[in-house]
Amino acid sequence: MNTASYLPVLLFILVGIGVGVVPMFLGKILGPSNPEPEKLSPYECGFDAFEDARMKFDVRYYLVAILFILFDLETAFLFPWGVALKEIGWAGYASMIVFLLEFIVGFVYIWKKGALDWE
Repeated sequence: MNTASYLPVLLFILVGIGVGVVPMFLGKILGPSNPEPEKLSPYECGFDAFEDARMKFDVRYYLVAILFILFDLETAFLFPWGVALKEIGWAGYASMIVFLLEFIVGFVYIWKKGALDWE
């Protein structure tokens, strides 16, 4: 391979870095910078902290968050399946039905276990 074939990749990387870095520098240069004592305080609302910053969260919060991410990722598989439904044929259709059944069984399981209840 010659080096000319890498030119589009290099250009893509340079444009990506430029799109990410240039707005930050423009904001730093052009943005207003007039800090006040309230703005520099740890809590912008003006109140002192009431509790420790390492406040403990309920485990159910993390459980709901993990379940959301899990089911959100699983539903992401539905979009390419819907787009390619004509090309994948009956075998692809049947395998997706099995996937959807497993998806529904998992959802019903966590529902019955009470993982989605927020009390």
